[in-house]
Amino acid sequence: MRNVIRTCIGCGQKKEKDQLIRIVSGPDGVVRLDRKGRGEGRGAYLCDDRACLEKAIRSRALNRTFRRSVPVEEYRSLEEAFERGE
Repeated sequence: MRNVIRTCIGCGQKKEKDQLIRIVSGPDGVVRLDRKGRGEGRGAYLCDDRACLEKAIRSRALNRTFRRSVPVEEYRSLEEAFERGE
């Protein structure tokens, strides 16, 4: 199986897919972490680093990636899930 390269929306580094955490906007429109990388919906990738998550939040990278306004509550939910290791 070949290595799939993705770009972190926080720092912009290119890494293999299995080295990044997937964030998905599911069919229900809710943004959540998808550590297994198999969730249904449009995805974005992030390094497993708190600093990258903070950069993505500050720059509103998910708004651009998902082509919609992501509410502040969903960003907070991502932060909490990231801290819990979900």
